[in-house]
Amino acid sequence: MTLKLKISLFISILFTVLFGAAAIIIIGLFSNFRQDEFEQRLQEKALTTIKLLTDVKEVDKQLLKVIDKNTINNLYNEKTLVFDADYKLIYSSLDDTKIKWTENDLDYLKEHKDFFKREGDNEIYGVLYDINKTEFYALISANDNIGKRKLQFLIYLVIITYAVLTAIAWVLCFYTTKKLLLPLDHFHQQISQINEHNLEKRFPVEAHNNNEISLLAREFNYLLERIEDSYQKQKDFTAQASHELRTPLARISAQLENRLASVDEQGKGFIQATLQNINQLNELINSLLILSKMDNKKTVSHEQCRLDETIYKSIEKVHAESKDFRAVLNIENEDITEEMMMVNGNHFLMETVFYNLLKNACNYSVNRQAEITICSSGEKLWIKITNNGPVLTPEEQKKLFQPFMRGANAKKSSGLGLGLRIVQRILNYYGYNIQYQADRGLNEFTIFF
Repeated sequence: MTLKLKISLFISILFTVLFGAAAIIIIGLFSNFRQDEFEQRLQEKALTTIKLLTDVKEVDKQLLKVIDKNTINNLYNEKTLVFDADYKLIYSSLDDTKIKWTENDLDYLKEHKDFFKREGDNEIYGVLYDINKTEFYALISANDNIGKRKLQFLIYLVIITYAVLTAIAWVLCFYTTKKLLLPLDHFHQQISQINEHNLEKRFPVEAHNNNEISLLAREFNYLLERIEDSYQKQKDFTAQASHELRTPLARISAQLENRLASVDEQGKGFIQATLQNINQLNELINSLLILSKMDNKKTVSHEQCRLDETIYKSIEKVHAESKDFRAVLNIENEDITEEMMMVNGNHFLMETVFYNLLKNACNYSVNRQAEITICSSGEKLWIKITNNGPVLTPEEQKKLFQPFMRGANAKKSSGLGLGLRIVQRILNYYGYNIQYQADRGLNEFTIFF
């Protein structure tokens, strides 16, 4: 999971929890407010009923029932009971609603003065009044239909608001996080483009911008400078050492060749073996020089070269070294034009690519023969070089392009294990790819241009 996604999820979940907590608090507070308000209304109703019974002589029980039935403050499913000090029922409203009560309820009122409880949909309020040193007990039951409808409407409203705000919060969190971290995405894209060929690249940094991404880019530029300096020193040393080694080796080789004509057969064998070792060492030095040039962009020229001509020159070069080498060139598509044969690449380096591949085919094939096939599809062009030598194992294929790697099929052949590494470095430098596969028991290298 990316950092951007983690931040977005964390903030979104945080808002979701906060909105949920706020919704629960609002509903809980309103529910308590409704209950307190309804309890107060029941208390006022009970007190009014008792006062009318005791203080207004003109009001008898029947008149009180009529007043109670038609009062503007009547409650839904209301039932009122009034008891004297001896727990005798002295008043009951006309409603058909029943109140379940016991003497224990009145005993509780006598001790605690009032209580409030629920019974089904109704809520019951009991209260003890002491009027002129005379005790009256009132039980009033009613259903707060209006208050409950208000509470239900509030719950619906809060749920809808919660869902809408949560959805908006999630969208805004993802959008805002993506926008704020967009420079980090650009930074990542620029980092992914850095390789050994463009270590001189630096990231643009605003002078007075001290945010975390700018600080990271600034430190990364410092790191690139140190890496480039160390890398360049290493390559300069390799190039200079290779140049210095070539001169004494050339002298030794010339001196041995001069002595070759004046020694006996045993001495000639020794000198020829020594010359072969020197040639192999020269080949290693030349390979190291090519690799060092590939790491120095200033020494590699960008030009156009024609692939078929480069392949012919490479075939002639390999044939000059191995007279029994044979190469078969096939053009698979007739619609391959001369323009498609022209690719970006230095003539010498591209010739080195095909020379190394053909030389491998010659050394490791059974019949010292290579088949070259030029293929195309639309504007894409690729070249396959195939030989019928022993194929590489899966483990060897993973290490095929590593320096000094030699497979089990190379035990009887001389070589350094740098040829394919040089091929890959040259092709990657120009943006081309090479792949190996063992197809039908054949070794097949494919270059994609």
